[in-house]
Amino acid sequence: MLESERKRGIPATFNPPGESKSLPVVFAAFLHPVIMLNTLVITVQCVFRYLIDSRWFKQWKKYVGFDSWDMYNVGERSLFPGPIDNSGLFSDQETQVLKGHLIDELDYVLVPTEAWNKLVDWYGCLDGQRPIVRKVVEHGMFVKHCKVEVYLLELNLCENDDMDNVITRHFSKADTIDTIEKEMRTLFNIPLEKETRLWNKYMSNTYEQLNKPDSTVQDAGLFQGQVLVIERKNEDGTWPRQASHPNSSYNYRDSQSQAGLCGLSNLGNTCFMNSALQCLSNASPLTDFFLNDQYETEINRENPLGMSGEIAEAYADLVKQMWLSRSSYVAPRTFKTQVGRFAPQFSGYQQQDSQELLAFLLDGLHEDLNRVKKKPYLALRDAEGRPDEIVAKEAWTNHRLRNDSIIVDIFHGLFKSTLVCPECSKVSVTFDPFCYLTLPLPMKKDRTMEIFLVRSNPQSRPTQYRVVVPKLGAVTDLCMALSKLCGIPPENMVVADVYNHRFHKIYRKDDGINQIMEKDDIFEENSERMNLPIYFRERHSKHAGSTVSTMLFGQPLLITVPRHNLIADVLYDKILERIGESFRLLCSLLGEEEAMDHQVSPEPEIAQSEEEEEEDEETAELENGSKGDSAKLFTFSIVNSYGTANISPLPCDGNILKLNRQSHSTVAIDWDTESKKQCYNEQEAEAYERHESMLQPQKKKTTVALRECIELFTTMETLGEHDPWYCPTCKKHQQATKKFDLWSLPRILVVHLKRFSYNRCWRDKLDTVVDFPIKDLNMSKFVCDPKAGPYIYDLIAVSNHYGGMGGGHYTAYGKNKVDDKWYHFDDNSVSSATEDQIVVRYDPLITTLLSKETHNMSNTPSLYFKGIVDNVLWLLILGGSSIISCQ
Repeated sequence: MLESERKRGIPATFNPPGESKSLPVVFAAFLHPVIMLNTLVITVQCVFRYLIDSRWFKQWKKYVGFDSWDMYNVGERSLFPGPIDNSGLFSDQETQVLKGHLIDELDYVLVPTEAWNKLVDWYGCLDGQRPIVRKVVEHGMFVKHCKVEVYLLELNLCENDDMDNVITRHFSKADTIDTIEKEMRTLFNIPLEKETRLWNKYMSNTYEQLNKPDSTVQDAGLFQGQVLVIERKNEDGTWPRQASHPNSSYNYRDSQSQAGLCGLSNLGNTCFMNSALQCLSNASPLTDFFLNDQYETEINRENPLGMSGEIAEAYADLVKQMWLSRSSYVAPRTFKTQVGRFAPQFSGYQQQDSQELLAFLLDGLHEDLNRVKKKPYLALRDAEGRPDEIVAKEAWTNHRLRNDSIIVDIFHGLFKSTLVCPECSKVSVTFDPFCYLTLPLPMKKDRTMEIFLVRSNPQSRPTQYRVVVPKLGAVTDLCMALSKLCGIPPENMVVADVYNHRFHKIYRKDDGINQIMEKDDIFEENSERMNLPIYFRERHSKHAGSTVSTMLFGQPLLITVPRHNLIADVLYDKILERIGESFRLLCSLLGEEEAMDHQVSPEPEIAQSEEEEEEDEETAELENGSKGDSAKLFTFSIVNSYGTANISPLPCDGNILKLNRQSHSTVAIDWDTESKKQCYNEQEAEAYERHESMLQPQKKKTTVALRECIELFTTMETLGEHDPWYCPTCKKHQQATKKFDLWSLPRILVVHLKRFSYNRCWRDKLDTVVDFPIKDLNMSKFVCDPKAGPYIYDLIAVSNHYGGMGGGHYTAYGKNKVDDKWYHFDDNSVSSATEDQIVVRYDPLITTLLSKETHNMSNTPSLYFKGIVDNVLWLLILGGSSIISCQ
């Protein structure tokens, strides 16, 4: 035993969790500093992290009172989490491949090795599950940033003389080319004395040699799905693939094709980057600046806020490839590698936010091209009652004294910010520069939900309903909406989150509706009775006499039983009645005696005291004798709410079960494999009916004008209690009122619509349709500078996003500066387009096409943008996936 553990009060031998309410507190006291410290600070010295399903982890935190404010149920046996269960993280339970687009803290938590080992010692892992261990990888060049590499890179490996035989393997971005080559030599049985070379294989049979063995996967720019070819040297000393073969990642197009119509290869979830780059590429003042090499004389390599000019040079090279070469598409690997060095958040191959990439790029280009070599110190000064024109001019002059670049020339405008103290009425006016305009979308007040109603009548199949409820309402609002459709009183309903064959949560009526996931279940109950959660488990026995393991299956049930004086036989009959359809009418084909032959006496999954073992024997006698000497189809016992650990056999007082609402009892009924195979009707168990509300056409999506988004942005609001303003008059922080106004706009206006809402309970993409003009967008009326000239914008680029949060696909539309025509950019594909296509395909405001696509709403593209224009001014509209707080 470690001395550090003894000092912390950790006993040398742990009793099973749950036998003493003091032990969970000890567990929490031991792991709390370990988990919290390693969660807040991830260093490369902490080589590995382990993923744990956040649902299991939250259950464990409740059980041990991990959070100081959640100590009410410490040691409650029904909260015992049981073995670590990561089933919810897998897309396939057999291969245990992770689901895509999992989000840290929401879907999983990361714990250090020390914490993982202790949790496994105390609780174990679900039978057959392998630990999900990932490396901590260091990113960045000047500012080192460590992050956990949750998703490994998938590479396709083959030999030069047999490219049809492809083997897929996963590698860390920190692995070297030498590591990959050694793995390939092993896979293809290449002798040690045989000399080999490694090649990147791109589309159209273009190749690039990987000749730096110490280079990492990240430095080499390898991407998801990349094909690597290993080549053996011929006996005569020659190579099958000569070095003179093409090694560029270009694919050449016809010499007559239009400049700028160059696609960008998807390097693995990099469509967000491609979309933003195509939009920026069609901003001709900036593109011409790079094509004419004007950037070379303005690179600022001494700027401590810059990137030594490397981002500017990488972008210049990419722009030249897109506009001056004859390539139909290029692979922007070098550019992405450079971005990843300076912005580690973009170094991986997970889907990212195009708006965040664009913001980084504009800021990086600005600092790399800042003409100011030494920035002067300038004290900030409030308006202090001076005219807005004077204060605004002063703010802009000061801004240009420190920031003077092509980016400022083209993209920067000026906000007016007004704060008013609610106590002393102090007014503070400041003017701040901006590079892009982030506009909020009006939030819908209602939410459409699809739910399943499970009636207490066992003969009734579950019914699916579609209801409209207040978005910020309570569970009781959901019950009332459903009551109008089904006729069941709201007070007789129980709302539950069914997840992975168990009840993840049974909601209270006053819980917020934003906690409820789509397609949750609602169960009917009776006030004189109680609903008892029932789980189905399949028993497995690896070897004779070994401990029996269980696995949940099917949909859990809520059995309505009397609140008091529940007899064991009554519960058994109730369960038989309720599962009759799913289990082929009580296993009429098998028969009770044959079914019982397959039963294995239950064996609790946690260690027991002698008293508990005696209780098992007594209860077993009651179970076997309570219904005469006849055998039973199944056995049942009290389990934890996760269904992964037995707490005890059903407690009986004679033949009366000691169950009450406050005990939070959960019952599991166990079937051996053969009985389940012969009895369980999976098709019938998953069958349900659809209410007519599911067949009615859904309400058309909300349509708002861009003007409304701007008006919402300039609406006065009160600061929250967590972000107050310090009033210099009151000498304290105040929840002041704040108002933004537009004072001056740039030549190219970048507009970003906040499409995604996010809070700790749920994530959502706002599907509000925004109506915007392609030509002659008049922004003058939103500018409060009385002397401002006209601001008339034409659209020149749009970035679009299909799908929901955490996934989907980005594309772009751009107006080519040479022929003044529209084109659609979809990774390496470029096709001609018209203005009508932009509106019809990507703005569902045109209801004719929307009505055609409503049959499959998940594929309906929705538009959010940043804009570019082409009269005196241009509007660049790019699609972003900004995450906002939705309280």
